[in-house]
Formats: sequence, C-alpha cells, structure tokens
Amino acid sequence: MSAALLLLLGLGSALPVCRAAAEAVTCGSVVKLLNPRHGVRLHSHDVRYGSGSGQQSVTGVTSVDDSNSYWRVRGKTSTVCERGTPIKCGQAIRLTHINTGRNLHSHHFTSPLSGNQEVSAFGEEGEGDVLDDWTVLCGGRYWDREDEVRFKHSSTDVLLSVTGEQYGRPINGQREVHGMAYSSQDSYWKAMEGIFMRPSEMPKPLQAYHSEL
Repeated sequence: MSAALLLLLGLGSALPVCRAAAEAVTCGSVVKLLNPRHGVRLHSHDVRYGSGSGQQSVTGVTSVDDSNSYWRVRGKTSTVCERGTPIKCGQAIRLTHINTGRNLHSHHFTSPLSGNQEVSAFGEEGEGDVLDDWTVLCGGRYWDREDEVRFKHSSTDVLLSVTGEQYGRPINGQREVHGMAYSSQDSYWKAMEGIFMRPSEMPKPLQAYHSEL
C-alpha cells in the first residue's frame, strides 16, 4: 500500500501516534524517577524538614529497591486524568507519593542545604493545592519512558533538581532535592522501575474514505 494511500486512509498519521502513545508514561502509572547525573531516585518518607515549611521532606536516594521512591502520575489539581492516558509534553501533572499519599510540592521557602527553593510533599490522601502542579518539559508529543525530561513547577517556574548536597541524621547520605530557577543537567529525570498503565484507546483511522479508493 502506497504512502499516499495510507495518508488518505488516515493510517499514515495514526500509526506513528499509536506507537508514540504506547511508549509514553501515562496517567495512573506508578514509577520511580531517576536523576541520571547524580544517580539518585526521587524519594520521600514521613520525615519532616526541621526548618522552612516543616512539611514532609523530599530527597534523592541511591537505593534502587526502596519502596519510598514510588510516585503515582496524576492529572493536575482539580482535574481527572483517565488511567492509561498518555502524558503530553507541556502538560501539568501531580506526582503523588505512594506510601504517604502526599503530593510533590514547592513554594517560596528556602531549602535547608543549598539555599534554593524547597521541595516538599504536601496534602492528605492525594489532595493538596495548586502548588502540587508540575509541567512536564520534553521534546516530542508525549513523555516517552526512554526520554530524560524536566519538571517545571507550574506556580513558581523552578525546575525540580538535585545538585549533590547530602543530609546527615536521620536521613544520612540522602541528597537534597530542590527547585532551581535555571536549567542544567541537574534538572533531568528519567522514568525507571514501575507499573505503566497502557493507553486505554489508540487514535482510530479516519473514516472519510471508503473501499472505492
């Protein structure tokens, strides 16, 4: 079948979209997020900051199998994103910590080690406020599982980052996670281990042309 006929049938454009969507991170997926530059996964736990907001701390850990590094991908505040819907580049989302039910959050507090913007976990049972929203920055149509992406805080425009500062007790060796006003290799993240929900419905070919073709 010729490329021209595929385009007429709507298949020429639909098939690449299907492949891209099938490889995308989707709503409802539960994932670990790796910062490749520093080799740490985004992590939280029921340990509060001793300064700043006093909210639940968010860190980076080198351990691969720590269950406190799982986050659920959800639609932005006050919206519902159907399970299996591919996340588009430029879309605002929430990341909800599986074990505590709090959302990745940021605000105008200073982080304890580097003096950048604090990143915390906030809310109860997955419900917080608009400061839980992060925009996915990537280069294609969707957030591809194999791509390194950035997360921009929707309200304050900082980028989720790690620059290497390490905590002492009670979370000895864990890295500070914070928001930075400029982009660098410290701000890239990659989806790693997890459960990826499949797209619930792929784009269908156009029906405007029939067998007479």
